[in-house]
Amino acid sequence: MDDLQAVRRIKDGDLGGLEILMERYQVRAVRAAFLILHDESAAQDVVQEAFIRICQRIHQFDESRAFEPYFFGSVIHASLNTARGNHKFVSLDEKSEEIEHLLDRAVSVESQVEFSQLQYEILAALSELSPRQRAAIVQRYYLEMSEREMTLALDAAPGTVKWLLNAARERLSRLLGRKGESNDG
Repeated sequence: MDDLQAVRRIKDGDLGGLEILMERYQVRAVRAAFLILHDESAAQDVVQEAFIRICQRIHQFDESRAFEPYFFGSVIHASLNTARGNHKFVSLDEKSEEIEHLLDRAVSVESQVEFSQLQYEILAALSELSPRQRAAIVQRYYLEMSEREMTLALDAAPGTVKWLLNAARERLSRLLGRKGESNDG
């Protein structure tokens, strides 16, 4: 069953459509929210509320639009609102168990160690970005959203989205480059 059929089921009052969408998108949505919030519990709450809002407002959904970017845009927007409201950035050391649960495992022990180190360095660098910059990186590289989809999700001008992406990439590059240099010497 595709997304549109699931949406139509929800519009008809059949929550089986919601179950299908949850199975399809919940894990990625929680990961995306976590990458912005650095708090697994808050990420799960954001995603749960996003699904509830979808059900409450499903009759307003324009079926000519794709559901996936609409839903992930909602999750990113809610994550940003939560990040702005809390102004709390959690240390990665305090959340290491949550990070392990959310990140994929590598195939061999050696590659798993290298992969885990790289993931940790990337997550640490991401935590140094502003919530809007993290949202831009998550949307573009994790959710693979186009700049047009990001413009709609962030409710920002195309130039602003490009600026956010550019600033975030430059900052990540500096942060990851600096960490790589400190490991060499």
